[in-house]
Amino acid sequence: MSAMKMSERTMAHRVWLFILLLSLSAVHGQVSYSIPEEMPRGSLVGNIAQDLGLDMNRLKSGKARIYTGERAEYIELNKERGVLLIKERIDREALCGQTTPCGLHFQIILDNPMEFFSVTIEVNDINDNPPLFSQNEIKFEISEASLTGAKFVLERAVDNDVGINGLQSYTLKPTNNFVLKMHSLLGGSTHVEMVLEKPLDREKEDHISLVLTAVDGGEPQMSGTIQIQITVLDANDNAPVCVQSVYKTSVREHAPKGTILTTVSAVDADEGQNGLIRYTLSNSLGTAHKMFAINHTDGLLKVIGDTDFEKIKSYEIDVVARDQGGHYDTCKVIVEVIDINDNRPLINIMSKSGEIDENSKIGRVTAIINVQDVDSNENGRVECTINQNIPFVLKFTSNNVFSLVTDSELDRERESEYNITVMCADEGSPSLSSSVTLSLQISDVNDNAPVFEKSSYEASILENNSPGLSIFTVKARDADSKQNARVSYILEESSVNGVPISSYVSVSADSGIIHAVRSFDYEQIKHFNFRVKAQDGGNPPLSRNVSVKISIYDQNDNAPQILYPVQTGGSVVAEMVPRSADVGYLVTKVVAVDVDSGQNAWLSYKLQKTTDRALFEVGLQNGEIRTVRQVTDKDPVKQKLTVVVEDNGQPSRSATVNVNVAVADTFPEVLSEFTDFTHDKEYNDNLTFYLVLALAVVSFLFIVSIIAILSVKCYRWRRERMFYKSSANLPVIPYYPPLYADVGGTGTLQHMYNYEAYRTTDSRKSDLKYARPPTESIISLDTSGTQTLTHAHMGKPAVSDDQVRSRNLLLC
Repeated sequence: MSAMKMSERTMAHRVWLFILLLSLSAVHGQVSYSIPEEMPRGSLVGNIAQDLGLDMNRLKSGKARIYTGERAEYIELNKERGVLLIKERIDREALCGQTTPCGLHFQIILDNPMEFFSVTIEVNDINDNPPLFSQNEIKFEISEASLTGAKFVLERAVDNDVGINGLQSYTLKPTNNFVLKMHSLLGGSTHVEMVLEKPLDREKEDHISLVLTAVDGGEPQMSGTIQIQITVLDANDNAPVCVQSVYKTSVREHAPKGTILTTVSAVDADEGQNGLIRYTLSNSLGTAHKMFAINHTDGLLKVIGDTDFEKIKSYEIDVVARDQGGHYDTCKVIVEVIDINDNRPLINIMSKSGEIDENSKIGRVTAIINVQDVDSNENGRVECTINQNIPFVLKFTSNNVFSLVTDSELDRERESEYNITVMCADEGSPSLSSSVTLSLQISDVNDNAPVFEKSSYEASILENNSPGLSIFTVKARDADSKQNARVSYILEESSVNGVPISSYVSVSADSGIIHAVRSFDYEQIKHFNFRVKAQDGGNPPLSRNVSVKISIYDQNDNAPQILYPVQTGGSVVAEMVPRSADVGYLVTKVVAVDVDSGQNAWLSYKLQKTTDRALFEVGLQNGEIRTVRQVTDKDPVKQKLTVVVEDNGQPSRSATVNVNVAVADTFPEVLSEFTDFTHDKEYNDNLTFYLVLALAVVSFLFIVSIIAILSVKCYRWRRERMFYKSSANLPVIPYYPPLYADVGGTGTLQHMYNYEAYRTTDSRKSDLKYARPPTESIISLDTSGTQTLTHAHMGKPAVSDDQVRSRNLLLC
């Protein structure tokens, strides 16, 4: 329970310190001190306020404190004096052991504002520990027959101090029979032996007491002693002799503890107790004594540790065969560790490319891999493979180094990234393996041209559009990436009716949106073609073209145009209807056209105003004006009709025409009614415009008029001369209406207009007769008083001049 609380408290301290360090924003300082160990409590370490440049008031106001974390607090802060004092006695050996240098690390923390300063106190060793032996005495039984030069291993002393204060030398007293020899071993330790220098004589001295002294180098110098008690035995003058000086054996690594390796044996020529042999391992500093043990009586060597071939492949063990008299012989046991397959191959990436170009040549090295297996022989032989169906191959170079190279062409558009798994397995039984996955990006090169979503594009737009209107969008995609896939759209140079295509449309370079540059007129252009190029941002760039067709749709932007009756400015044209006309009598026909198309050109005719609405009607589709009842004597001679012609557009457009009708049987009756007909006309609103225009160009027209009059007079004089001389026939000069076509059966221009010319054989004033629809009559009245009457019947024989004059009246 206490351990759990301690753990929680430690974690809390760590979290608190982490938050504290993150929140501190003041300048950090650091100061170091050096003190000897074992200073008494309250001893001065250093003036921390002076060394850190802090004011005494700052220490107090900042609530200065020492933070050591979970370590013991050996130092305290005196805020009144601004100094560090020893709080607890410091034992360097307990604090750091044999580690040098030995230091205390803590922080001084201040609040408002928060600051912290790192303090390091180096604790110096003092000579406060003498060399010590693990036991008080050593006992030897040495035969008086021991030969000079006999060696006896002595126990080594231990000094917890370090450096010069540590163990430095040994002395042996008295030195009557023995001398001391020291051998330096690997690691800095010393092997101490007592060597018999003068033979023993039990009769003179059967017990010898020696003192082995270990001395350090401190000041004052300290030492430790151990008593050596030697019992001199009676003549045992034969030492054990090992049967073999070197024994060789082997053991599998990680062999179970207790595995027997070999048996070491020695013989002693002495008998009885002097011939008993005890086997021990030499007191060496190696690891053999941790790995192996020997039976003291029979010399059986066995395993007591974990043998690892990868750490130590063989051991050399010194076995001491010692008899009761202290004589001994040594032999060596060499233990070979047999490797087993207990290590997986270790894969190291020496170098690798994160990405390569898709146009890289075959054989391009993308990674170099080093594979090591610390096992030996077949257990350490490694074979490596990679996953299948990828354009890479693994090649062995030398010294367990493999190269990953391209084996076929790469295509980023097909595969932009490869995760290549390298699997390495050894040849052990069972085999061990390991793997590593390499991620390789394929970088793009510009090897794909943009591709349009369609092979060609068609779009439409209504006429009278506003310039800049977005018509539609062309879209192309590029299988490449980044800059190589950035598509720009370009309008290819071409012309439509001699005008550059750039005057009609434009294309957005980034989005491919086609914009209208101008307002289109269906009556001028109905469709046009051009080409758009999609070009990527590669170097060099790749491109592709696509054809685009734009169709212009008609809008109802043209009002109907009246072809007949022709509205003249100076004369009044009247259609004559006899009072004897029957119901359905064709008075005239309104002829109109609309330059729009489709339903925008479908025309309908309506009678808007009339002098007598019950007398006339107009055909809705054909524009024919007919009587709807019998004409009576009460009907006025002068009839005025207003016809509205409307198209079928949305919204519809219209035009109006005034038709004058004379209801009479005789010419004088018509003449008397129509003499003031022209005076009833309202002045046209455009009169002012024409007057202003006439005044503006009067000087120019005056000159042109004179030239025109003279030219006409001359032309007529020459024509008359030609007719008199040649008696040739007069040419026919018929009147043709404007060239408009009938649109889809709308009733416009449904009747054929035939023109026939009649004249006498030798008269240059022959009458010209125009064929008109049946029973159609025209009376043209002019204020000049000149009267001309023209009448024609289509499909009937010509009539006499008197008959014509009785039907039609023309006032010129």
